[in-house]
Parts: sequence; C-alpha cells; structure tokens
Amino acid sequence: AVGGAGRWLYHQFTHVTESDARVAADMVVISSRLPGWVAAVEAAEGDAVRKGQPLARVDDRENRAQVRELEAQLAGVPTRRDEIGARITLADRQTRGEVAAQEAAVKAAEAALAAAQAQSALAAAENDRIVDLVRLGMVTRLRQDQTLAAVETTRQQMASAEANVQRARAALAQARAGRENITVLQRQLATLATEEERLRALRARTQLELDDRVVSMPFDGVVDRVFVDQGEFVTPGQRLMIVHDPQRVRIEANIKETDVRHFRPGKTVAITVDALPGRTLEGTVERVGQAATSEFALLPNPNPSGNFTKITQRLPVRVAVKQVDGLLKPGMMVELEVRTDD
Repeated sequence: AVGGAGRWLYHQFTHVTESDARVAADMVVISSRLPGWVAAVEAAEGDAVRKGQPLARVDDRENRAQVRELEAQLAGVPTRRDEIGARITLADRQTRGEVAAQEAAVKAAEAALAAAQAQSALAAAENDRIVDLVRLGMVTRLRQDQTLAAVETTRQQMASAEANVQRARAALAQARAGRENITVLQRQLATLATEEERLRALRARTQLELDDRVVSMPFDGVVDRVFVDQGEFVTPGQRLMIVHDPQRVRIEANIKETDVRHFRPGKTVAITVDALPGRTLEGTVERVGQAATSEFALLPNPNPSGNFTKITQRLPVRVAVKQVDGLLKPGMMVELEVRTDD
C-alpha cells in the first residue's frame, strides 16, 4: 500500500491529466448552389462515400432543355456561316461584272461625247466659211442655211452625248455602291463569330449549372447527418448533409491555464479513449490556442458588483492523432496525459 501510494504520488507530481477532451474532425456542411426540387437522395446517415459519388440530385430538367437549345443554336452557326460566305461570293461575282460593264459604258459614252464635240467644231468651222463666201456672193444663202442646221444638229448630238456620259457615270457609281453589300456581309460574318463565342460561353455556364445539380462528395468520407428528403424544395446554401473524413481526426482539449505550459507544440501526449478501454494511443501537440475559451463566450461576464471569484481559465489545445481502424469518431470523450517539464 505504501509503495502504491508512493507511485501514485510520484505520478501526480510528474504528469498532468486532462479529461476535458474530445475527438474532433472537420464537419463539412454540404449544400446546393442552385435552387430546385430534390429529385433523389443518394446517401443515408452512416454511409461511407467515395470522392465524386453523388449525395443528392436536384431537378435538372430546365437546364437540360437549355443545353439542348444552345446546342441547336450552335449547330446552326456553320450553316449561317456557309450561307453568308456564298452570298459574299455571289455578290462579288455579280458586282465585279456589273462594275466592269459600267466602266466600259462610261468609256464608250465619253468617246461618243468626244466625237460629237469634234463634229460640232467641224460644223461650226464649216458655217463660218460659208458665211464668208455668202458675203462675197460665191454661194447661195441656201447653203448657209444648211450649214446652220448642221451646227444645231451637232450641238444637240453633243448634248445627248453629255447626258449619256452622266447616265453611264451614275450607273457606275450605283454598281460600285452595290459592292458595299460585300462589306456588310463580311461584317455579319465577323459578328457571327462573336455570336458563336457567346453561345459557347452560355452553353458552358448552363452545363456547369447542370453538373452542379448533382451534389457530389468532395472527399472520401462518411455521411453524419441528412437534412432533406426527396421532393423537398431547397434554396442555395441550404444545408443538405454533414460529412467528414474519418481519416482526418484530431483531439480538441481545453487545458487549464496553469497546466498549458506543459502542452508545447511537438510534445508527445498519451491518449486514452473512453470507448476503447485498456488501449493507450499516442498523439502530438499540434497547436495551442492564443486566447482563453471565455473570450469567445456569447454572453459577456462582467463584474459590476465588485465581488470577484477567481476561476481558472482554459485554453484550447489541438493534438494530432492517427485513426485506429475507424474507431475514433467525432465527439468521443478522451483523456490526455502528458509528462511535466519540472
């Protein structure tokens, strides 16, 4: 008895034991990014689910219809591109020939005008000579009347030739303006490329929404809680399930401020789990909190009366531990024991 009491007393002086500790894990809340009716719930509480496997499905009929519509619009883009290309080719051929023809017509009209001007000048010179001869009495006035008529005729012919030149030039300008349709069609072709890119981006976004209608497991883990049933309407951000990775567990403990000096990061800690009697696990202090837990209380604890009772505060400490055949589950109570430094 004296020996046992001595060992117990020695243990009390050389070790610190803490029972305010639990197994913890990152409890991830699974929610939907999009609203809709829950079409199916693929997992139940306690199921082990691999990464990428579906947990729930939200109604996706509208998104599927939108994807089909956008794919149909994209399928029509090559046809429109070929149509515009064919119109450009046809317009180019037609207007090129028309412009060439009108340019030839302008040249012919200008040549006719030059000929009419020459004929008018010749008739005027002939008339001047006849006037001189009539004054000398060498020819009759009848001849003068004939040359005057010839002068007037050539003037009318020259006026008609000038009108033909103006008409031919106007037709040429109209033919050249017709080639501007090619520029318009080319701009439509460039706009079609932009429209195709917009449709592709819209389809990608719609496909992303369609994919997000299937809520998948973000990692290999287990399902802890399920909050929805098939047929319910969910909103963005509404929690559907809570899951965690059973391989990434740790120990969360609240250590007395008088003992926290013994829990330095990197120090080895002995762990006993209430659910695993007779087994002692080994962990390592990973992190020590920088503020007492009382600093995060929802209700402040002022002392307006002046009566003060000193209470030992506690600081959060995290201890890294390896999973043991999946037996360590979040919320289990454990006890920590660490050897003192003094």
